[in-house]
Amino acid sequence: MDTNEHEIGKLIQQGESLELEFKSDSKCLPDRDLVAAVVSLANTDGGDLLLGVEDDGTVTGLHANHLNVTGIPSLIANKTNPAISVRVERCDLKGKTIARIIVPKSRQLVSTSEGLLVKRRLKLDGTPEAVPFYPHEFIQRQSSMGIVDPSAMVLEQIDLCQLDPLQRLRIRNAIKKYGGDQSLLALADEELDGALGLCREVGGARRPTITGLLLLGTEELLRENLPSYEVAFQVLQGTDVKVNEFYHKPLLETFEEVELLFRARVEEEEIHVGLFRVPVPNYDRRAFREAFVNALVHRDFSRLGAVHVKITDDGLSISNPGGFVEGVTLNNLLVADPRSRNPLLADVIKRIGLAERTGRGIDRIYEGMLRYGRSAPDYSMSNEFTVVVQLVDTAADLDFLKMVVEQEEKLENMPIDSLIILSRLREERRLTTADLAPSVQKTEANVRATLEKLVETGFLEPHGVGRGRTYTLSATVYQKAGKKSEYIRQAGFAPIQQEQMVLNYIATHGSIKRADATDLCRISPFQATRLLKRMVKNSLISPIGQGRGTRYVQK
Repeated sequence: MDTNEHEIGKLIQQGESLELEFKSDSKCLPDRDLVAAVVSLANTDGGDLLLGVEDDGTVTGLHANHLNVTGIPSLIANKTNPAISVRVERCDLKGKTIARIIVPKSRQLVSTSEGLLVKRRLKLDGTPEAVPFYPHEFIQRQSSMGIVDPSAMVLEQIDLCQLDPLQRLRIRNAIKKYGGDQSLLALADEELDGALGLCREVGGARRPTITGLLLLGTEELLRENLPSYEVAFQVLQGTDVKVNEFYHKPLLETFEEVELLFRARVEEEEIHVGLFRVPVPNYDRRAFREAFVNALVHRDFSRLGAVHVKITDDGLSISNPGGFVEGVTLNNLLVADPRSRNPLLADVIKRIGLAERTGRGIDRIYEGMLRYGRSAPDYSMSNEFTVVVQLVDTAADLDFLKMVVEQEEKLENMPIDSLIILSRLREERRLTTADLAPSVQKTEANVRATLEKLVETGFLEPHGVGRGRTYTLSATVYQKAGKKSEYIRQAGFAPIQQEQMVLNYIATHGSIKRADATDLCRISPFQATRLLKRMVKNSLISPIGQGRGTRYVQK
């Protein structure tokens, strides 16, 4: 099968990555090396292997032994365990023939028939390499893909009598305090353990699961049997360390102590909105709770490292070992289906009431920042080893908060999509549907529907039609904020004003181009084109030239 030459050329220009591997075949690449390269791709994210291309992207072509690419799929299937089914495409590029081997991502661990188990990773310089896949990393891979639940594993070496019975009382109190599943309160201790999956019967004896150890274990048991479990709370002022606490206590006890330390650093002011007094904290408590619980629940227990809560001069950051779970990325964080690396633990925490039961705690974190007119939570420092969320400590926009609170009084809580859109327009003034779609992480059709609802409620005003349609905050919003002149600057001018501005520009400079009209009238290039065509039709101006170089002069 012939592959599009242009597509292959673009792949080569990108250079090697986790999902793209070049292999030279000028000296006939040994079967063992070819199969190992395929295995490393399958055990990571899948991707393309270009056979006949040097590491620097130079196309040197296939060796005579590999010119018949139809035999490559069966070679790889016979030398991998379990067998990998690849697709191979032949391509003629720059007078040379190469093979594109398309490797699927494997849902299970794959090795060569000789037992070689490798994966890909990025080196410090950003280039990829194949490295051994060690046994202790198996559970990381399987849990991130949702194949196994580490938190449900039974610890057969621990007897129930070693657990701390007082922690069950803590669970019951947490259910009452946080509005958890009230039916759990009527259960006896043994029934409670079973209902939450804290203990399971193995060989006629009840033993705790990892989740049971986290909630009911003593500090000594946790240190001995789950050494990776650790929580740190730090407060830094400049380079001075004001607080530096590390915890190995049971999970609920740790949560309560860290929350107390956090609450001591929450500062509030109040504003009046109508008849109500609205608190304005420097950090939203519910947003903190969701972010902290997420870090505790979704961390990778096979990796050493603490869940870190850190307060600095810049704000609050919370991090946990282990990257995003399979299928979740920075680009779909808001819309991806809720998934956990530790499903049993996540379920228990939801039933206790600590976490959002819908699994959309991420919305709560965003709401806790955006409704106060602050920047959205920042996850950009996350990578394959760590998830980091940063909540910047900036002054609240009280006018924006009043606007949100008034809306909530009339209807209900502002949807997170609306908050994101309003927040971006508050900062960037004028945007199109295409500009907003990446932030909302939904299709342009969905974003457009949200925008039109905001127009109906009086928050936004549309400008223009079709592809060039833009949106700004409405005159009412700017008026309430005491920024009437700013509204005029952002909303632009009426068509008759725009025409006069164009004529004045031509009178001064002799002619005008579309780019000049775009900048002059503060409109999109598409709207500038419509304006100039309308003026030509009305015999106000005449075009000179064609295409991008077209100039317009007064008729």
